[in-house]
Amino acid sequence: MDHRHPQVAVIGAGISGLTAGKMLKDYGVDYTTFESSDRIGGNWAFANPNGHSSAYRSLHIDTSKDRLSFKDYPMPEHFPSFPHHSQIKSYLDDYAAAFGLLEHIEFGNAVMQAGREDAGGWRILDQSGAERRFDLLVVANGHHWDPRLPDFPGSFSGESIHSHAYIDPQTPLELTGKRILVVGIGNSAADITVELSSKALRNQVTLSTRSSAWIVPKYIAGRPGDTLFRTSPHLPLSWQRKAVQLIAPMLGTDPTMYGLPPADHKLFEAHPTQSVELPLRLGSGDVVPKPNVARLDGDTVHFVDGTSDGFDVIVYATGYNITFPFFDPGFLSAPDNQLRLYKRMFKPGIDDLVFIGFAQSVPTLFPFVECQSRLLAAYAIGRYALPPVEEMERVIDADQQLHAGHCTDRPRHTQQVDYFVYEHDLRKRELPAGARRAGRAPGVPR
Repeated sequence: MDHRHPQVAVIGAGISGLTAGKMLKDYGVDYTTFESSDRIGGNWAFANPNGHSSAYRSLHIDTSKDRLSFKDYPMPEHFPSFPHHSQIKSYLDDYAAAFGLLEHIEFGNAVMQAGREDAGGWRILDQSGAERRFDLLVVANGHHWDPRLPDFPGSFSGESIHSHAYIDPQTPLELTGKRILVVGIGNSAADITVELSSKALRNQVTLSTRSSAWIVPKYIAGRPGDTLFRTSPHLPLSWQRKAVQLIAPMLGTDPTMYGLPPADHKLFEAHPTQSVELPLRLGSGDVVPKPNVARLDGDTVHFVDGTSDGFDVIVYATGYNITFPFFDPGFLSAPDNQLRLYKRMFKPGIDDLVFIGFAQSVPTLFPFVECQSRLLAAYAIGRYALPPVEEMERVIDADQQLHAGHCTDRPRHTQQVDYFVYEHDLRKRELPAGARRAGRAPGVPR
């Protein structure tokens, strides 16, 4: 790729696209952001007209503001520990205004097709019908907008929705006085289950889970729990996980304490569920726990333990697909959410394509995309160079084993990374190594 004056296209103005744009601007790189909506924020733009927001009306962030804040733009002191989605959107609006990012965004102008030219660079067909050319393409279209649904045998005669469509007990369905089954046990499933099981709504709510989950409290000793622990890049992650697993019983993390099926994995071998209220609702009898669904039969749902119940509504909180509608699937796709990227950013052999934000970063996302964006900007101006393809492939395998080798085999865990280990690796190892590689590259000043 020619690093002298790259013209950069960024797809998406959510968290990842905004952060990428901010860093590119800091480094003096000319870029254009294509956004299908009329607003920034992506997933955090409640009721986003482009349909890419999964935020429900009552949603609060599950990561504390101390962990979530951008390093170069802290969240306001007056924000609560776990802000509401409207406050996150306000924070992103302020971030975009503070750094002059809006002037680079073409709103209501999605990328319809992105094709790579034989000699490098990209031809982009935008929503207005114009064909544009760019040297470097940054993909930041998010991965929480294309709902993934389970394939249970049989058929259900009642109403069903994915949690992506859920807004509140009145929208899009009237959920009062109903027999409701929630399938899944992630954070969204827990929040929706808690909301719909309020006695004021007169619902009968059942929660079904395939693999169960460890329940992690949001507060420990009066402080946000995620501020009390951080992994160290200097010790094996397996040792650190075992240390936390030893004290976990004292924190009430075992799902069987609340009548849920036992987890089929150890703590941190899958994403734990953060909820203060779900254990209370289960313990109060307001929510009935069930194992996985075996089959559907009209309004009856049969479970793998041999029991069955009748339901009016099923809410599937079963995750999302990683999807790139602007790419020819023969060129690039992510079957079962498998996406082999060097440092979660670069597709080996395609040096003018960068992905931002395509990982399940634990415990925080905003600083994760911030450190990715720093590497992106250094790459765009030639201060960072990639290693040979063979080395990239080797490192992809090693990093996958490091970050997700201990995880259960589920699509939601294919892109898991430990933020603290990842950030340390990029800052202390990868950026300096890439700078040395760039210094040796022909035509690049030392």
